[in-house]
Amino acid sequence: MRGNGPWKMAAGVAAIALLAGGCSGGSSDDDETLPNTISIGIVEPDSLVPSNTTEANGSSVLASIFYPLIRFDDNSNPYTVAAESITHDKANKVWTIKLRSGFTFSNGEPVTADNYINAWNYGAYGPNAQLASYFFSRIDGYAQMQSIDPDGSGPDKASEPKAKKLTGLAKLNDLTFRVTLSAGFSGWESVMGNDSFYPLPKAAFKSDGVLADGFGDAPIGNGPFKMKGKWEHDSKIVVEKVADFKGTIPKVDGITWKIYQDLGAQYADLIAGNLDVETKIPIESLASASGDLGARLQKSKSSAFSFVGFPLYDKDYQNRDVRRAISMAINREEMTDQIFLGSETPATSFVSPVVAGYRANTCGDNCVYNPTEAKDLYTKANGPKDLKISYNADGGHKAWVDAMCNQIKASLGVNCTGSPEPKLADLLKKVREHKSVGMIRLAWAMDYPLMENYLAPLYTTDGSSNYYGYTNTAFDSLVAEGSAAATTQAAQKKWQDAEDILATDMPVLPLRFGQNVYGFSEKVTNVSMDLFQKVDIYKIEVAS
Repeated sequence: MRGNGPWKMAAGVAAIALLAGGCSGGSSDDDETLPNTISIGIVEPDSLVPSNTTEANGSSVLASIFYPLIRFDDNSNPYTVAAESITHDKANKVWTIKLRSGFTFSNGEPVTADNYINAWNYGAYGPNAQLASYFFSRIDGYAQMQSIDPDGSGPDKASEPKAKKLTGLAKLNDLTFRVTLSAGFSGWESVMGNDSFYPLPKAAFKSDGVLADGFGDAPIGNGPFKMKGKWEHDSKIVVEKVADFKGTIPKVDGITWKIYQDLGAQYADLIAGNLDVETKIPIESLASASGDLGARLQKSKSSAFSFVGFPLYDKDYQNRDVRRAISMAINREEMTDQIFLGSETPATSFVSPVVAGYRANTCGDNCVYNPTEAKDLYTKANGPKDLKISYNADGGHKAWVDAMCNQIKASLGVNCTGSPEPKLADLLKKVREHKSVGMIRLAWAMDYPLMENYLAPLYTTDGSSNYYGYTNTAFDSLVAEGSAAATTQAAQKKWQDAEDILATDMPVLPLRFGQNVYGFSEKVTNVSMDLFQKVDIYKIEVAS
């Protein structure tokens, strides 16, 4: 999943882990002034439709208005939440989900198997162009739901899909449905913790498979909170507690998700008492945050992975030695120490340390600072004389991008500049159109705690967050073989072999592994953040 702060994307999706931040967006009649309500800072989400949400800001909001089939314990093992049970056959191919009874959507509709089946079919149908569609690709029949564009001329010339429904979904009764995968996958239960697997009510659709107009601005979920009014774009999203909710009950009665365009403005609101939680302390405030906040400045583990992608559609970056040289020109330790004040650690692998299967230094010499070797390699590869790094201006990235460019200038003797785009969506639009953007600032937070989630979405040929256009058939095969492995250990071995290919090809430049560095006001207590960069909305409470 794309990330949401100055360090870790968005995309996420991984989405990709992509980040954003902004000028204060709260209105003068902020709802968090009401008793037992709180405010949490975010940036403008890409979407609030579950199957179209691949970044951490929208994901955080969705987590307050939807209730997932499963969650993860402190050891990253899945446990059932909205599901009463999840079982599978010996081949890990046929999965049966039984729902807990008595749950309703916030509009009163009962939650049934149909709500999951209809939502997943909508998300998987190619013409709907849902950003998280990729997560349904393991379900039988997904391929038949995709448009066929034989000559690559674009969606206008693509043929209609052969099917509009996933053949791998079958309703057994009102509270039970079966999922048949195209191939066995032992980690499927964990995958279903992703946002894209939330159910949608009948009210979400104006006809079969067609989303109702405006649903994305006022989504109706099955969670502990419901929308209070509509999403006020670039300002706020307000949710209030659902009466008689059948699941875990939050301790607060409402949340205002205050939308910012600048992390500095968000921090100023936090210090002034106009915001209760900031999930990413901005780089420029790291030195003063301890004095400003005291014990209200906290750190916790995160799955964040920051990196720079090479646009492989651009001839300037198609030579592997150019990419290797740029990576060796970077002093990661200096950046994390001087810019991030040790709040992040240098990344010399492509997979986060928080997931099983992680190995240190898989990037090898390509991620070791060696300016002499870097310049020699770059010169022999006839690397471009001018480099740039494009980034979203609303995410607090300027300081480290400028520092990285200064290192590149010193090491390679070429020009390097940072190129800001107003929002991540603006940057990714240019990337999708194969425009000249130079290197691409990206980040990732895991969608589910499997090593595979740092590989498949980001680097497989059809990966949902493979913005740079990397393709390697051997890599694709190893990822698929790992997914089909009978045991976790066998799967991890295949995925590790796939990671080794990345270290050879260097489609991206690993930079940093992050942690949650967050602050909160005197108004709230029991504030914590998880590996997914989300505030635990069930534990946070207003201080006595």
